[in-house]
Amino acid sequence: MSRARRRFRVRGRVQGVGFRWWTAEQARELGLAGVVRNEPDGSVLVEAEGAEGALAALRARLASGPPAARVEAVEELPPSASILPNPFRIDH
Repeated sequence: MSRARRRFRVRGRVQGVGFRWWTAEQARELGLAGVVRNEPDGSVLVEAEGAEGALAALRARLASGPPAARVEAVEELPPSASILPNPFRIDH
């Protein structure tokens, strides 16, 4: 199976609403490696690696987010060259 990597910045009300925890659960459920973290500008950064279909599903889920979140945008960024943790984890 071919593996791909995607990096997303999620904007809106995404900090202080359980977004990182929720994202980690979604990514693990989809069998993805990677990391999620809060950014100083109030956004959440997600970098994931795995099957194309699973990455597409994660992006779709990020656009909705958990119930307390209000996602305004999901922007795709160039992926980093860093090694991603497996299983998916939350950076603090």
